[in-house]
Amino acid sequence: MRQLIASLSLMVAAALPVAAADQVTSFTLDNGMDVVVIEDHRAPVVVHMVWYRAGSSDEPPGSSGIAHYLEHLLFKGTDTLEPGEFSATVAKNGGSDNAFTSYDYTAYFQRVASDRLGLMMQMESDRMVNLRLTEEDIATELNVIIEERNQRVENNPASLFREQKSALQYLNHPYGDPIIGWQHEMSNLGMEDALGFYKTYYAPNNAVLIVAGDVEPDEVRALAETHYGKIPANPDLPERSRPQEPRQMAERRMIFEDPRVAQPYVTRSYLAPERDSGEQEKAAALTLLAEILGGGTTSLMAEKLQFETQRAVNTAAYYWGTSLDDTTFTMVVVPAPGVTLQQAEDAMDEVIVSFLETGVDPEQLERIKMQVRASQIYARDDVGQLANRYGRALTQGLTVEDVQAWPDILQAVTPEQIVEAAREVFDRDKSVTGWLKAPEVTQ
Repeated sequence: MRQLIASLSLMVAAALPVAAADQVTSFTLDNGMDVVVIEDHRAPVVVHMVWYRAGSSDEPPGSSGIAHYLEHLLFKGTDTLEPGEFSATVAKNGGSDNAFTSYDYTAYFQRVASDRLGLMMQMESDRMVNLRLTEEDIATELNVIIEERNQRVENNPASLFREQKSALQYLNHPYGDPIIGWQHEMSNLGMEDALGFYKTYYAPNNAVLIVAGDVEPDEVRALAETHYGKIPANPDLPERSRPQEPRQMAERRMIFEDPRVAQPYVTRSYLAPERDSGEQEKAAALTLLAEILGGGTTSLMAEKLQFETQRAVNTAAYYWGTSLDDTTFTMVVVPAPGVTLQQAEDAMDEVIVSFLETGVDPEQLERIKMQVRASQIYARDDVGQLANRYGRALTQGLTVEDVQAWPDILQAVTPEQIVEAAREVFDRDKSVTGWLKAPEVTQ
């Protein structure tokens, strides 16, 4: 049945047309703000996004969580908008809005009818410079993010495990700090921290404007110059330089025990290179390697561990290539009942050794490339996904040209490049292995 599904998927993907290039226009305003326009005239809808090249990894030491905290605070008032009026106005115009924070960026977006684009720019440019906060806002929103951490992290042993493992992976780089913030530092965040981060990083020369949907480039340029072009650049914008990792010379291991753990699992992550502008081939090889090893029911780990030997109930492999600094390649094995975590880890290692010895199955690689191509084509039907693709890339060191070249680079990856990338990354001296489990029951 699995072979039949794989064959049908390959047939469907093979029948798809070659993806046309995104219809993209890009330019930079005089104040340094980058603008990307992605045209899609199939529906009278537009996604308007402002991405700041500032995330949790740009926070001052001791102020972890301030980027995410500020994201919440930007939905308070400005000199011209009352608290909550921004989102209420978007909703009143039939749209939706939200925001999100990651390690390398913070983004704000609205999805509205295309004839409301000017209004969105008017309000978003206003809160770029005119944020107005009260002590009540600070206190209220601080309670909100602390409760968010309680719900998402403190009450979830898997989240606590991942947080601790990330800190072990990055001893010096701020990628080791949680985006939401360390619990003991979050409680001390205040007005000075929020406004300091805001005044430093929320400036047009540190922002990327993405507009995707039923728009014309000339219209977007005119609106952008009207609303964003009048905002002065920050001449004191700091260089984007983070502390880098020292040379890792030995394998790191951890065991995290929590009585709430219902399903134990083992995971290992390796430091890995990120996608670099103009040099995306290694990242493309690692992207396909993750699919080969743990990208679904036809992956090697699924075949060997879930179906052939039934030593696992779930397996996966991940590679986060879009990153400003060194990223990770991660593998996960959830053992079947009666299989120990040590046995699960040994089974994972067997798959790695076998893959390095036998190499890439050409048919599997071709099937994966077809599936990747299909997903990229289908993604073009969602202007929100398109906007996100360019926003993430441009805030993490890539260019419009890199984004557009990526599909062809993936298709051009050879089996030899994948094996070479695997041999380079799978260095146990550059890995962190973690076990998540419940404590042993003692009589």
